[in-house]
Amino acid sequence: VARMVMMGMELTDKAPFEVIYMHGLVRDGEGQKMSKTKGNVIDPLETIATYGTDALRYTLVTGVTPGQDIPLSMERVEANRNFANKLWNAGRYLLGNIKDLPAEELENLGVGGTPPSLGSDDLGLAERYIISRCHTLANTVTASLLDYNMGDAGRQIYNFLWDEYADWYIEATKTRMTDRNSPEAQSARRVLVYVFDTCLRLLHPFMPFVTEALWQQLPKTTTSPALMTAAWPKPAALDGKESDLEVDEVAEAQFRSLQSLVRAIRNARAEYRVEPNKKVEARVQVADPQLQEALKGEMAVIALLGRVDIDKLTISDMTNAGVAEEEEGRVVRLVVQDGLECVLPLAGMVDFEKEKARLEKQMAKLQKEVEGLEKRLNSKGFTDKAPPAVVEETQKQCADKKEQIATILESIESL
Repeated sequence: VARMVMMGMELTDKAPFEVIYMHGLVRDGEGQKMSKTKGNVIDPLETIATYGTDALRYTLVTGVTPGQDIPLSMERVEANRNFANKLWNAGRYLLGNIKDLPAEELENLGVGGTPPSLGSDDLGLAERYIISRCHTLANTVTASLLDYNMGDAGRQIYNFLWDEYADWYIEATKTRMTDRNSPEAQSARRVLVYVFDTCLRLLHPFMPFVTEALWQQLPKTTTSPALMTAAWPKPAALDGKESDLEVDEVAEAQFRSLQSLVRAIRNARAEYRVEPNKKVEARVQVADPQLQEALKGEMAVIALLGRVDIDKLTISDMTNAGVAEEEEGRVVRLVVQDGLECVLPLAGMVDFEKEKARLEKQMAKLQKEVEGLEKRLNSKGFTDKAPPAVVEETQKQCADKKEQIATILESIESL
């Protein structure tokens, strides 16, 4: 670095750069220094051939923590290769939904055009949520990069794309795309392109190849020939200025409530072992009138993501909150959050005879295991000769299995 500065001063009378970022030593996955003697040297060319340049580059950049060395494990590189695949599949979904559109709509979708306004009546709750979160992402990533916190910036993009964009918003858009020509489908396509374009620009410094390949396939109104020369998402918070990117905190809070509701229904389905393809009845009760209206507008999304029968999904106020006395023991009451509850009738979720048979089979297996453990513990040869730690562990296993049997008996009794 010193030679570069001195050569620049000698030849141009000015320093070639003003800021130097020093990162730690790249070590192996166990934190050991790489050496040929230890045989733990990671060949970057072999890694690139197996996992790709973008995966290795992203792993190294996001592994940077100020003041610490960088542990490089193949598990992390593989995970980031999977992230690149996730990004590619999200792009394929988007491109598949804008294929063969009329030229006029493609022009309106074009990258570089006017971003969707959060105040537009054409946007549903999911659209307002993802745009708001995308704008927040642009601001926080920009701020992290200005502070040279590259690792944090990269992880924020990863979390947003994987969880919020792919796992939630893309899934929500599937309810909009049932009628390709509907206003909801047109709005969803515009938001899909806008948010994806913004994310590609943010991710490009970390994964230049896959982002460039995807960006080249998007419809454009911009004159930039490549993502590499395209403008950074703006007007994000640059040089300490306030951002003009719109944020809708109400939409974010309402969609988070929807997410909590869906997770609660999914957890209940898993707990009662409801068959994946079986749709259930759900009665949602909401205290806040605004949230109630917002959830009613996204009933198709709740039904799709929670595997709920939309014809048996109701959303009402909290006037009759809770469970009627005659329904006690025959429904599952989910308290999602303060002012948001959901009732799931067990009759539509559980095959009682089948579940009872499964529990009895599980209990019989546990009882047999308890008999074996008790026989061992009652053997004087075992308790006298085995190490105390082994005896204690066996006693613990026996007690745990007895607790499981007691829990199963309660479940059978409730059925």
